[in-house]
Amino acid sequence: MMRNNLLILLSWLAFVGFSQQNLLQSGPMLGYNEMLEVQLWLQTKSSARVRIEYFNDSLKIRRKTSEVLTKKENAFTAHLLADSVQPGTSYRYEVFINDIKLRFDYPLSFKTLKLWQHREDPPSFKFALGSCFYANEPAYDRPDRPYGGNYEIFTEIYKQRPDFMLWLGDNIYLREPDWNTRTGILRRYTLTRSVSELQPLLANTHHYAIWDDHDYGPNDADRTFHGKKLTLEAFKMFWGNLNYGTGDTEGITGTFEWGDVQFFLLDDRWYRTNPKLVGADKAMLGEKQLDWLIGAMKTSKASFKFVAVGSQVLNPVANFETFALYQAERDTLLERISKNKIKNVVFLTGDRHFTELNMHGKGKSEIYDLTISPLTSAPYDKAVEQNSLRQEGTLVQEKNFATIEVSGPKKDRRLNIKVFNNKGALLWEKSIGE
Repeated sequence: MMRNNLLILLSWLAFVGFSQQNLLQSGPMLGYNEMLEVQLWLQTKSSARVRIEYFNDSLKIRRKTSEVLTKKENAFTAHLLADSVQPGTSYRYEVFINDIKLRFDYPLSFKTLKLWQHREDPPSFKFALGSCFYANEPAYDRPDRPYGGNYEIFTEIYKQRPDFMLWLGDNIYLREPDWNTRTGILRRYTLTRSVSELQPLLANTHHYAIWDDHDYGPNDADRTFHGKKLTLEAFKMFWGNLNYGTGDTEGITGTFEWGDVQFFLLDDRWYRTNPKLVGADKAMLGEKQLDWLIGAMKTSKASFKFVAVGSQVLNPVANFETFALYQAERDTLLERISKNKIKNVVFLTGDRHFTELNMHGKGKSEIYDLTISPLTSAPYDKAVEQNSLRQEGTLVQEKNFATIEVSGPKKDRRLNIKVFNNKGALLWEKSIGE
């Protein structure tokens, strides 16, 4: 009798565990990383109590986040804070739903940023980047061949073991049924975030993001898009950036630091005017955002200033949605960088469905623009414009991603850029030094 009761109890516990595992919709995902705080994210399929427990075996420390109840009004998402961590320390973590620990067939871990300042040379690190993630859904896609595919690219990114990934816009593709309602927007985010090949990368790599037109609204959407407050709400719900807005600006504008490098995350949609609008003061970034960027880069002591923005900046050809369509504002940006003697500026851009490296200026005044696109969307493999700033051998017209490694002693920091296709094959690499 006791044996039967034990078997019944074990069966019940296994059923309960499976049920809670089944409640996980997507994630966990690592958000921003700081010395004393790390954000984690996950999404459930229905309302549930969730928490993260994190621990360091050598320190014999085990802590837990506050418990959060996921709710329908927040698309059942949860942002959880690991706020009892120490700098430069590795942690493993576990996910609990309704007090049941979930099981994964890949590790769950993170390492906090190191306190290196005034003590040693800045640490080396590597980050991944890409744009244009289209997840197919035949019922709502265009009625022809699938526009997205090759999700194995996320497995290849995971194999590179980057410290974090920077998503350069079009991280989802809102369709006609989506962008007018909160229901449609949150549904599209949920479907895209739930791609199975993406999950190990989410769980072990920190993620930061900007947006472009397809996660902001309709194709080529500008500041007149009526639903931008809804898409901003959803962006904040599904991403884990450190901050949003600068005090004077709205939208997704923000910044974060990693080692001795600073990242400036720009919003190329919130203030954008229609480039064909007659009599308008044409702008892509807007005066307030541009003023903040120049001031923040001038103040920054970072060895490199990475500026992430959805649209190409340096490409001089006024085609599709390049910054050259807003020539006066583009000229002002480059002129102010030069006049303020801001060095080591690298723009990181997406959108174009091809990859290339552009360079403007000479010697110490060189400015780079690395465009990385697409991740899973269809590549643009037709004749590409005659871009005089494109660096030889850097044009890629297939699905791809990049990594950038920052290394070297404090006074001789270098960037090593590598571009890979969706199968993980190296397509080209380039080193950039101070």
